[in-house]
Amino acid sequence: MKQRLLTPFSVLLVLLLSMWMVSCTEDSATTGETGLVQDYDATLSLKWYELLLEIDRYAPGYRPPAAARLLAYTGLAAYETAVPGMPNYNSLQHQYNGLSIPSTDSNLEYHWPSAINACYASMFRSFYPHIKAEHKARIDALENQFADEYNAEVDPEIITRSRQFGEAVAEAVFAYSATDANGHEAFLNPRPASYVPPTTGAQGEPLWQPTFPDYTPALFPYWGKVRTFAMSSSDILAQAPIPYSEDAGSQFYQQATETRILADLGTFTTQWVAEFWSDDIFELTFEPAARQIAIANILVGQEKPKLDKTLELYAKLGMALNDVGVAVWNSKYIYNVRRPIEYIRDVIDPSWNTILNNPLKNVEGLTPEFPAYPSGHSGFGGAGSSVMAEIFGNNTSYTDVCHYGRTEFISTPRTYNTIMEAGVENAYSRLPLGVHYRMDCDEGLRLGYLSASRVSQLPWYK
Repeated sequence: MKQRLLTPFSVLLVLLLSMWMVSCTEDSATTGETGLVQDYDATLSLKWYELLLEIDRYAPGYRPPAAARLLAYTGLAAYETAVPGMPNYNSLQHQYNGLSIPSTDSNLEYHWPSAINACYASMFRSFYPHIKAEHKARIDALENQFADEYNAEVDPEIITRSRQFGEAVAEAVFAYSATDANGHEAFLNPRPASYVPPTTGAQGEPLWQPTFPDYTPALFPYWGKVRTFAMSSSDILAQAPIPYSEDAGSQFYQQATETRILADLGTFTTQWVAEFWSDDIFELTFEPAARQIAIANILVGQEKPKLDKTLELYAKLGMALNDVGVAVWNSKYIYNVRRPIEYIRDVIDPSWNTILNNPLKNVEGLTPEFPAYPSGHSGFGGAGSSVMAEIFGNNTSYTDVCHYGRTEFISTPRTYNTIMEAGVENAYSRLPLGVHYRMDCDEGLRLGYLSASRVSQLPWYK
């Protein structure tokens, strides 16, 4: 069979086509592929939330529930920054009166990681204006680390446009935060002197007062007025607690006795569980809302979701933690149930103490500075585990290494077969610690589950 030779015109055409293909390849290498959010891994968000845990531990005023509120607005801002590049997701801005998110130009390209990176940096600076200089420098360093990486891969014009968009979204979300007068910047005055706790209830029962041994004033007594993202006004009131009674045959007395026995047993396992979940002491550990972020970080590192799913996770997690924080603190200061330390010392054993200690100040037998019912840890554990179970599937096992290597308490990691199992253990760890009754944990979990459900029902998907 006779072979056909290429004509001079055909040779020229092949040469021009080859040059065009090389040019396109070089141009792609220079400008980078901006793509959709789902084209990127979770590294960007994971690194920012790992930094958040470091800052949370030392940020004055950002104890629960204020930290949960920060998580909600930060997660929402990052999600709204990315949602134009997430075709299967909806913006949530129309769910909230007064929230106006800037728009992208559909005719232009955006590099979503650059936009999200700028958004995180802006939100951290806005919500953490008072942190140490070393932590502010960490924010700058992490932003610059990702910016340098992206600048080497993507066209500068696209980078600039994307960064400006992320910053604009962050500014819009922070401005929306400012319209919530009861929550915005409440971290600056977490124990307002204007609050005087009531002493006696409607039936003549004694109510919560600042507790032995430090008698710290009430923390965030007005938090029930803070804005929620998904829970209604009726959702944020807990069911009525067991009626107060000092009768030895009453349920209240029996629940106080249970707490006393569990704390006094002091077995290795009960103390391990109690201290493993406490996260109560400022500057010793991050606080209980951020503990849910620490677990989410473990699961993100283990399961390796794409960036769009990761942004959904942190947004839902922050909003659910915020809402259950409002519900729990609202209910605490409506019911004003005495803590076990008050009840047990008055009614059962005047020398009894909790096992919650502050090694930084060498103070033993502490109790958190707000009423007992319902439990905040239980609320955060219920909300956090529910959101993570929705994203990853409840049967996802993991090992919690949040405190591995610490020496001031039992920091040995604990392994869980399901995500919800960990949330339940978190809740009931408050009993052997000696700071809650079982009813506190039961109702806290219920509110946490409800909060996660309400957030899940928002119109996230198209």
